Amino acid sequence: MLKFWNYDIVFAEVPDHTTLAVNLTGCPLRCPGCHSPHLREDVGDPLDDDALAALLARYGSRVTCVALMGGDAAPAEVEHAAREIRRLCPALAVAWYSGRDVLPDLIDRRAFDYIKLGGWVESLGGLASETTNQRMYRILADGTAEDITPRFRR
Repeated sequence: MLKFWNYDIVFAEVPDHTTLAVNLTGCPLRCPGCHSPHLREDVGDPLDDDALAALLARYGSRVTCVALMGGDAAPAEVEHAAREIRRLCPALAVAWYSGRDVLPDLIDRRAFDYIKLGGWVESLGGLASETTNQRMYRILADGTAEDITPRFRR
């Protein structure tokens, strides 16, 4: 079961979007230097269909995107949440911030508009760094992925 610790409206995680970022817990990756080690624990509130509906009812008109931040322990549940967001608010973009280097085989990319892949490597920096190992992809209608990482660099 997906659980979330908190959420916030953010402006830098997905280009051209005002994003409701939902921080998921239970991260199995243990990246050295992780900025949110508390998200490793199996804590927080369930992010079930009812919780998603409540978040979207409260914030859906204030944002243009919902980003699921984490969820690497349960990728199929992240995909389900993305599909539920689309069902409830078809006008919203849906993003997934995963720390994995590759998307799990069984995940349908078309459930998302954006997918960020790559774990945190402090020496390489985040998406805005020229040396980052992380990549942000815009998912096109046919399921192909366009690397838009350079958009994070100023």
